[in-house]
Amino acid sequence: MLTILGFAMIATFLVLIMMKKMSPIAALVLIPALFCVAVGKGAHLGDYVIEGVGNLAPTAAMLMFAIVYFGVMIDVGLFDPVVRGILRFCKADPMRIVVGTAVLAAIVSLDGDGSTTFMITVSAMYPLYKRLKMSLVVMTGVAATANGVMNTLPWGGPTARAATALKLDAGDIFVPMIPALGVGLLAVVLLAVVLGRRERKRLGTLTLDEVRVTGTEQVLVAAGRGSDGPGRGTAGAGTGGTGSEDAEKADEGFKGLDPRRATLRPKLYWFNAGLTVALLAAMIMELMPIPVLFLLGAALALTVNFPHMPDQRARIAAHADNVLNVSGMVFAAAVFTGVLTGTGMVDHMADWLVGAIPEGMGPHMALVTGVLSIPLTYFMSNDGFYFGVVPVLAEAGAAHGVSPLEIARASLVGQPLHMSSPLVPAVYVLVGMAKVEFGDHTRFTVKWAALTSLVVLGAGLLFGIV
Repeated sequence: MLTILGFAMIATFLVLIMMKKMSPIAALVLIPALFCVAVGKGAHLGDYVIEGVGNLAPTAAMLMFAIVYFGVMIDVGLFDPVVRGILRFCKADPMRIVVGTAVLAAIVSLDGDGSTTFMITVSAMYPLYKRLKMSLVVMTGVAATANGVMNTLPWGGPTARAATALKLDAGDIFVPMIPALGVGLLAVVLLAVVLGRRERKRLGTLTLDEVRVTGTEQVLVAAGRGSDGPGRGTAGAGTGGTGSEDAEKADEGFKGLDPRRATLRPKLYWFNAGLTVALLAAMIMELMPIPVLFLLGAALALTVNFPHMPDQRARIAAHADNVLNVSGMVFAAAVFTGVLTGTGMVDHMADWLVGAIPEGMGPHMALVTGVLSIPLTYFMSNDGFYFGVVPVLAEAGAAHGVSPLEIARASLVGQPLHMSSPLVPAVYVLVGMAKVEFGDHTRFTVKWAALTSLVVLGAGLLFGIV
């Protein structure tokens, strides 16, 4: 019964948010509360919620101060050179822009944290998507999928969890997976090409006739080239007028990284760059808990870049919306995960899925694990999957001579889809900053992310890794 109710609760949540009948925060709170009562454990709802909040509180704190930190870094101009480099590559070609999104997300993902990846990627690319009137769900979908592939880095989380759960070395799991993950990244780039061409066809042929960079100032002079597409003209801005007029109009959506903004601190560029590198290095080396690192980093960044209290308050206020939206979503998700775990639904769902595996599939448990990882890491937290399900699958595989290393590698396959799960706090940073409805992101991304996961699994089988 709990198995059916668990799947029903998840399905109800997804249907309601995808149909936009409820906001994600309301759905994350009210639906699990209703199902908690339905299973006869309404009296324990408070305990489940408090436990869930306690488990996710460090994540919420990390996101709050990470948003402030990277928001300040964006304000002071740390990422402006990255944006200029991406724009030089992208020009005003929608296909190049989508490919640039995938490449930027993959590179920034090397820090192992999805939230920072999404903050930097959206801050860099959002103004360009708005300027050219491109689909924002394309940006969120490509960024999330690219980050999902890179989330398998040993310091990203899933690989460390698999190693801990099966008592293996993280390097032994990850290094042989590199070829398959490389194929996965290639698949994301090819996906970006396909989606970019679709955007190019929808908008028409767009060009930037001239890109001039003078110091920190970037001037984009746009001009349209003849096209039969609906976006014919200058950067999607229309068909009449001169290039400079169109660029001026388009600049209305290009305020995010204004090269003349008052918050720029060019004299402190290398301090901010060094601070960011030191912060990311400390995260990778696990010198302190990540929430503490971001708390210290945000305080230091604010103090050095904005020594006057009114300026500090202004910067905090400027990012308050993102902080409130994301932290609120995380605490709402704590209700969902708390009920799912506290009522035993997760355990029953996992047991049912493992028990449904035919006996004859025993020698192919690595393949089974890879296939199961795609839906399970979407519907469950990484902790629940790697500590609750993977050991059971490994034990079943061991009885048929399947190595735990193969099981561990196969368990990483579902990460491209996992990064768009409603149980992943970072995805709310992505959709919140991109001003995209979570339901729209889900509808668009799930099929492409699942396909990417299958590509990684197929490559792993082809290379004999799993």
